[in-house]
Amino acid sequence: SEGETRPVRTFSIGYDRDYASYRNELEFARQMASRIGSEHHEYRLGVDELVDFLPRMVHLQDEPIADPVCVPLFYVAKLARDNGVTVCQVGEGADEMLIGYPNWLQALERQQMDDWPVPRLLKRAASSALDLAGYGHAWQTEYLRRGGAGQPLFWSGAEAFSEWEKQRLLSPRLKRSLRGLTSWSAIAPIHARFRARAWDQSPLSWMSYVDLHLRLPELLLMRVDKMTMGVGLEGRVPFLDHRLVALAMSIPSSRKASGGRLKHLLKIAVRGLVPDALIDRRKQGFGVPVDELFEGRLATLAQVQLDRFCDETDLLDRGEVNRLIQSGQGSKIWYLLNLAMWWREYITRDVPAAA
Repeated sequence: SEGETRPVRTFSIGYDRDYASYRNELEFARQMASRIGSEHHEYRLGVDELVDFLPRMVHLQDEPIADPVCVPLFYVAKLARDNGVTVCQVGEGADEMLIGYPNWLQALERQQMDDWPVPRLLKRAASSALDLAGYGHAWQTEYLRRGGAGQPLFWSGAEAFSEWEKQRLLSPRLKRSLRGLTSWSAIAPIHARFRARAWDQSPLSWMSYVDLHLRLPELLLMRVDKMTMGVGLEGRVPFLDHRLVALAMSIPSSRKASGGRLKHLLKIAVRGLVPDALIDRRKQGFGVPVDELFEGRLATLAQVQLDRFCDETDLLDRGEVNRLIQSGQGSKIWYLLNLAMWWREYITRDVPAAA
């Protein structure tokens, strides 16, 4: 911003109120805007507006991306475009390259425990016992299964369902046609390349590697591209300049997360440019209050759409889908609703307006 002849324009999105599952970050955006003297714009998104946008979101996505963040991302892109911006910068990539996700540190602890000299046979026996005790759905059981199979515990930063849950959700016909295919079938070749080529074989390095190959291009960059281009805005990603990526990936992961401090090196680099209060605050992901959304009209829409999807496709187990809806697990219901609406848009070519 220092080299510009006019103030940089900045844009932020929030919601009409704070929710239990997501609190607005507008105030922090204002602090940063004030620090750099930007021309700042913000928009508050209402629940009805969010729900009404779903059919268009599905159309713009092209693929069943299934990320609710596509909604606020579209509206903040629209805010920028409405204010005359045609090219913007977004921050994707820094977390993957420089270790910025809190759940990666939790995954590191789990992997370190799994690396203890415990026989795989014992891990398999423990996971089987938990299955029999009714805890097959628990992620702890899933990690024991992976450890017992000699697999890394971390497969992606975008896992929604455990393998146990997926097997329950799939219809008998689909399971037969898959012939034992699991998500590991997609992860295994990536893991093999990592083991063969990566100079840093640490668990954190693996997390960076797999998410740079899967979650970043297939989810995060995809949603940025689809939602920004949906309003005629080009989103550019400066952190993914190939020279910066090469530099970041040449640094040992132990240096990037020194003492368990997320994005440690980046914070050192921008200290003095960004207010300390923003650098040192607890990380909060860009999110959507999906649990609260399914307490209203979105729950009815999900039931109708998923009932029809089960009738027309025989891909999912209706009983398990209904159990999931009744359980109120908003994020998981969202993923299935997104799949059902995408199917109607791109396979049967029939998407209704939101209920």
